[in-house]
Amino acid sequence: MAYVNYRTIDVDRLDPDSSINFDTSTLLPPLVPVSAADVQSLAGQIRQLLRGGDAEGALIGALQNAPYGGDDKAKEVHLATVIEILQSIKQAEMSPILTRIYQSEGGSETLDILMKYLYKGMSLTQPSSVAGKPISPQPTGFSQITSRGGGEGSGQAMSVLLSWHEKLVEIAGPGSIVRVMTDRRTV
Repeated sequence: MAYVNYRTIDVDRLDPDSSINFDTSTLLPPLVPVSAADVQSLAGQIRQLLRGGDAEGALIGALQNAPYGGDDKAKEVHLATVIEILQSIKQAEMSPILTRIYQSEGGSETLDILMKYLYKGMSLTQPSSVAGKPISPQPTGFSQITSRGGGEGSGQAMSVLLSWHEKLVEIAGPGSIVRVMTDRRTV
């Protein structure tokens, strides 16, 4: 009788319901390809709404037309548009806008998309260079971005995104965070 080390058997290959035995790409709906020119055109329309004083309409339009199937350039352009909208809305208007979006049809999904943009914006406001100025490592272990008092642009953007995040969690709840972290589609 031969000795078999049962700890080395891959039991997932034997289970018909295992994820190894089916294509996980079928779990997502197919993504429609979006060109950077289409996103640029949409950004112009959204900015026109913003200039017309309809910040809520601009935000909803931007969120409902997220370019999931776009390339990196298209996604960057759309992220810049969303952040521009968020920065133009006053803090006192945040909660009422989020509440109206949440109570509308498909509002929860729309706010989940906003949460994706908040996280993506937060990840990009700490780049290796800020406003074209490279970060220089210092002997103290800290990095110096700009001279004293500089670099407010990145700090202001982060402050706006954190304020929106706080209000969004108050209205949509922490489930929005979980849904965003587990969604395979990226903005």
